[in-house]
Amino acid sequence: MIGGILLVAGTAIGAGMLALPVLTAFGGFIPSLWLLAFCWIFFFATAYLLLEANLAMPSESNMISMTGKMLGAAGKAVCWISYLLLLYSLLAAYLSGASPLILEIAAAATGVVLPDWTGPLVMLFLFGIFVYLGTRLVDWVNRILMIGLIATYFLLVGFLPGNMDTSLLAYSNPSAIWIALPLLFTSFGFHVVIPSLTTYLKHDRKKLIWTLFIGSSIPFAVYVVWEALVLGIVPLSDLSVAWAEGQSAASPLVLHLQNPWISSAIHAFSFFAILTSFLGVSLSLSDFLADGFKIKGHTWEREISCLMTFIPPLLFVYMYKKGFILALQFAGVFVAILLCILPALMAWTLPRFKKPLLRCLLGGVILFALFMIGLSVCEQMGLLQGLTENYVSAAN
Repeated sequence: MIGGILLVAGTAIGAGMLALPVLTAFGGFIPSLWLLAFCWIFFFATAYLLLEANLAMPSESNMISMTGKMLGAAGKAVCWISYLLLLYSLLAAYLSGASPLILEIAAAATGVVLPDWTGPLVMLFLFGIFVYLGTRLVDWVNRILMIGLIATYFLLVGFLPGNMDTSLLAYSNPSAIWIALPLLFTSFGFHVVIPSLTTYLKHDRKKLIWTLFIGSSIPFAVYVVWEALVLGIVPLSDLSVAWAEGQSAASPLVLHLQNPWISSAIHAFSFFAILTSFLGVSLSLSDFLADGFKIKGHTWEREISCLMTFIPPLLFVYMYKKGFILALQFAGVFVAILLCILPALMAWTLPRFKKPLLRCLLGGVILFALFMIGLSVCEQMGLLQGLTENYVSAAN
């Protein structure tokens, strides 16, 4: 159960966390807290819906089997498309984000400067093997990485408050907080590990619910403290520059503090955050493909599922960077469909959700997810560009 909690937390806490303060800065710290709390409760609720649907299925059933049985061919097709686009996008992002850090570590350790194209291959060679060897090994490796993540996080929490200017936290513009919603939707997206956890914890409903609740509360607490530290140290004008240049919060934080030790801790924290998410997403995608293509546990079949997991994002990194960036921009759409709408629709088919009040709640989940899809599409099509630029101008 402890391993399951850490796997949930590690899958949720990823590179997206580093960008959260950049986007929530326009709304201010207090509105950000309310938005974080809402997203935590909302995504725990949708995770519970997915868990109930998974528990109603035979052992080792993944999203493909679940949507195929409960929602028919149309639901199965939507699941395939959304799942693959989302998880391949995330994996390619993790490969791109971790590769420079891996090359820096290799150069520092060996003195050899490797070419940039070797970064993703080194990443897959070092950590993809754990996914091939199965859930239990990923669990233990993830525990080690989570220790590193927690250690560097508390190191930052210990050193950064001395640099805070609490008056910066007083800024508030609730009308601008919606900019961060699409990113927050991906920052709480731990649901992909639920089918693997259900099998791992032997369909124990009580343990699984507590695992999801505690595991999802860890990212919420981490995000709240991270928001307070960054928004209380970096002025809004600097964060708006980072937003305009597509940078994470780590860049203005490092530049503002000018401390090499803290800079190293921030880079280490980023590295651990990416790796924990990489393992969780890789394991989930591998199990998803194995379930979808009816791949059993034989060695050669496991190799096929791992190749199908890692080759597409690797090709994206090397050959189709612009196309992949476009896919990443719509990640909130995939999350809304896969982790909100589909779980609500599957729960709709279960006997325990036939009460009118529960049906209304399921309808509310679907409507809010549709709103998120519309918001993400409008934002990426530039329809909201004028409003966003106004917030940037006000920040400067």
